Amino acid sequence: MADNDSGVTDRTEWERFHDLEAPTYDLQEYTRNAIAEVDFLIEALNLSAGESILDVACGTGRHSVELARRGYAVTGIDISAGMLAQAEAKARAAKVSVELIRANACSFCAPKQFDAAICLCEGAFGLLSSTDDPIEQPLSILRNISHSLKPGAKSLFTVLNGLRFIRSHAQADVEQQRFNPATMTAVSEVPPSDGLPPMRLVERGFIPTELDLLFRLAGMSVLNMWGGTAGNWGRRTVELDEMEIMILAENTAK
Repeated sequence: MADNDSGVTDRTEWERFHDLEAPTYDLQEYTRNAIAEVDFLIEALNLSAGESILDVACGTGRHSVELARRGYAVTGIDISAGMLAQAEAKARAAKVSVELIRANACSFCAPKQFDAAICLCEGAFGLLSSTDDPIEQPLSILRNISHSLKPGAKSLFTVLNGLRFIRSHAQADVEQQRFNPATMTAVSEVPPSDGLPPMRLVERGFIPTELDLLFRLAGMSVLNMWGGTAGNWGRRTVELDEMEIMILAENTAK
């Protein structure tokens, strides 16, 4: 596992959270569809044998390792050392090679260009630190991914559904600062754990028209938006109350 010079010295709330979550992350119900999800990824991205794939916010490597097992050259980045340690152990157990880099997706600079990219389960996109700008944070990630892709290369994302954010919050949530409709951010409090103080976590939801604009600004063209909730991926219309939106995009940057 390598470190990238990408501003990971100041530990964010999300980095601490994911370090704590890492040992039990793969016990969650929504993590149990990796094989079917990789089948879907290969078809949607139209991957050819042996192509290179960038997995942004790879977490415990459940997609990276399965892709490597099928012969793809995978580079996974994540801000959490705990998550990467799990991914490294998983790759070792599967006897596959995955390049793992500890890096912040907002400032990651890829040393090469890839044939495809994935950024799934909002591992980075829209998980805001207390100092992140709610527009610049996702846009910087998109720009970095665009710069890391070959011209015409495809990418697949899943992000939190802003339509659900709006429908699941009331005016009282706005007044008590649990939800901000101006920034489409929701706040949750995590109690103290393992000697750490309580954490205030900020998540950002997105609506489809906004996503289309953000991708254009970053040098990518949205090809499709589908329902992307973990365990229920499909080439189907986004449902108003589902957790995640899936975006299939093509790199248009030179």
